Amino acid sequence: MARVTTQFTGIIMYRQDYRERDLLVKMLTDKIGPAMFFVKNAKKRGFRMTADILPFTHGTYIGSLDENGLSFINTASDTSQYKKIASDISKNAYVTYILALVDSAFNDGRSIGGWFKQVAAALDLIEKGLDEQIITNVIETQLLVAFGVAPVWDRCVVCGRNDLALDFSEQYGGMLCQNHWSLDEHRLYLDRKTAYYLQQFATINLQKLNSIRINPATKRRLQQVLDTLYDNEVGLNLKAKRFIKQMNKWEQNIEKLSMNDWLV
Repeated sequence: MARVTTQFTGIIMYRQDYRERDLLVKMLTDKIGPAMFFVKNAKKRGFRMTADILPFTHGTYIGSLDENGLSFINTASDTSQYKKIASDISKNAYVTYILALVDSAFNDGRSIGGWFKQVAAALDLIEKGLDEQIITNVIETQLLVAFGVAPVWDRCVVCGRNDLALDFSEQYGGMLCQNHWSLDEHRLYLDRKTAYYLQQFATINLQKLNSIRINPATKRRLQQVLDTLYDNEVGLNLKAKRFIKQMNKWEQNIEKLSMNDWLV
């Protein structure tokens, strides 16, 4: 598609300095997926779109879209920043990771279909205060397909049964029912609750989600499963993910210190 001036909806993913006064702004768009925009004089004092191109800002933009090169922003309207995401270290980290995942999963300048609305819904839910880890886990589960990994979550990959206890097998690329657990001694040994939530995550429409309540132990198991799949099957090593893991270690250490103080 040749470059055309059009109106589109976008989410600012990140930006970086370019020359003395300019910026390159990476945006997730509803028209051509991830795209890099050149914004001239963006660092100049009094630039009229300063607030419109802050990270974690979303809204309506008018500009020239190019599938194969740099795109350009002419003007913006009805933009707003996810303020809680921008100011909260945990929300910020998880949303940065979601956007990095999407950036890795899809080529620039190509439509990503319903994924734009799903990602926008994820950010809306996190901004509203829903559990950022679980929202991220939903995105992780569904993006596996975009990375070329398509686990079968809803039935046994051998016999098709879904009325028995299921466990995940990396070797078989999906669930095994208890009649076939002997086929893979290295299966993940999921408990029923974790298996159930993974099945739900694979198909849930975040635009229709209103609440989440999952206990901490199950949350840890869900994250362990998804970390295993991304490490072994996808092979991503994103900086944002490493930060989240480090952040979780800090929180665990703080909890231990608090417990020790209380015991004293």
